[in-house]
Amino acid sequence: MSFELPQYHAPDFTLPQFTEAPDVAFMVAEMDGVAPEHYHSTSMYPEYFKINGAWTLAEDSRMDSCVVLRPNGRLDVVEARNLKKGDLVALGRTDHCEEGIFLHTNGFTQEEDGCKDHFAFRQGRSRETSYAKDYDTLIDLLKYEKDHGHVVWVMGPAFSFDEGARRAMQAVIENGYVHGVLAGNALATHDLEAALLHTALGQDIYTQQSQPNGHYNHLDVINKVRRSGSIPQFLEDYQIDNGIMYSCVKKGVPFVLTSSIRDDGPLPEVIADAYAGQSAMRAVARKSTTVICLATMLHTIATGNMTPSFRVLPDGTVRPVYLYCVDAAEFVVNKLLDRGSLSATTMVTNVQDFITIVARGLGVID
Repeated sequence: MSFELPQYHAPDFTLPQFTEAPDVAFMVAEMDGVAPEHYHSTSMYPEYFKINGAWTLAEDSRMDSCVVLRPNGRLDVVEARNLKKGDLVALGRTDHCEEGIFLHTNGFTQEEDGCKDHFAFRQGRSRETSYAKDYDTLIDLLKYEKDHGHVVWVMGPAFSFDEGARRAMQAVIENGYVHGVLAGNALATHDLEAALLHTALGQDIYTQQSQPNGHYNHLDVINKVRRSGSIPQFLEDYQIDNGIMYSCVKKGVPFVLTSSIRDDGPLPEVIADAYAGQSAMRAVARKSTTVICLATMLHTIATGNMTPSFRVLPDGTVRPVYLYCVDAAEFVVNKLLDRGSLSATTMVTNVQDFITIVARGLGVID
């Protein structure tokens, strides 16, 4: 089957609710990094603001941010910490036209009345759920997105601990189904350990047998990468020809590695400043049209918070952003939904099986 994007249905702005609504109010920020009182905080859904009698969509949105009106009439969604003194910040704590703001949650459905929107969370699913249709849908989506979209993968270190999962993910990357990777120090460290020593945390990634003095392996690899000065240079110095990081470098896929307080090392590319890391992640996530989050709760929630449920394409078309959350623990996939970060497809399974099924469905491995 072929994949088709659903059509976006904008609100009917001729309805009295919209025509009789007041213009949204703005207030000047008096300090850098401080929002005015009664500022409006954004969601992941399309939000329209009435300005001089016309409704304008804030195109590049994310959760928990402010809306700034620029001199050219554009609405920018800006984290409060990035506000500048003098910015015109939208005000309003309602989103059903009362203060000139409308939150549009059903733009990709066929509902007739666009005035019954409400912000609600969906329920997650369990390990007893059948995911056959979800796999088929995702595989069709990835085939479409390879040439028409931007797929960002948010990855925990579980891939690095399994030979088959690393091979499957490498094939997915090298065949063009990955446009960006967001991860932490652990994914890259153990992937490079596997590439050099065929172990992860000192255990063989196929037999799972612990190797003599294996607890040194990942530390030795970090040390070697730091001596090389970068991951690409390490790959060259040690003639690495396999793995996730190898494939990202080989194919020019951008990756952002952000730190944790518990990191060893870390690797040279790991961003230690939390807000610098968030900004780097945001730069990759803001291009995404599909996001696939795999076995990493905190990275998943962070990415969900910075990713809207829609994207405005250069030709003005509004399309959905698809988010998949895959984890062996029901708690993790439901945690994303409880945060209200994004309307997501959740799959409760281990990511090693998941990526193997997806890679086979795409025809990139046997």
